Amino acid sequence: MTAVKKLGVILTDRGSKYAVSGAPVSSRTEVDAVLHALKADKSYAKATHNTWAAVLPTGALKADDGESGAGMVILRMMERADVQNHVVIVTRWYGGKKLGGDRFRRVQDATRTYLDQIDTGA
Repeated sequence: MTAVKKLGVILTDRGSKYAVSGAPVSSRTEVDAVLHALKADKSYAKATHNTWAAVLPTGALKADDGESGAGMVILRMMERADVQNHVVIVTRWYGGKKLGGDRFRRVQDATRTYLDQIDTGA
């Protein structure tokens, strides 16, 4: 399995911190392995949310991990970018203030950062 690519904390908003990670995958088992590897890092395991989406040969998968609707945001962006056989995980550490609709913009910003990284091969 390919190692998890962690870009670390890429943005903050009103105290909440967002990080983005991901890896090439081809099955749900590999998605679970990537999530397990990410959460082996205690800071990620203690995060408020580890929201993710994956586009696999068998179809699309997503999980909100308590951040209602965020998995679909990631999935839509992956589908628009035609990114397949990959999982993208947006991690949030809640900062004490509700972000309302801005939370979806932060998920989009984090996902876009990751997609840009894999587009450029960085």
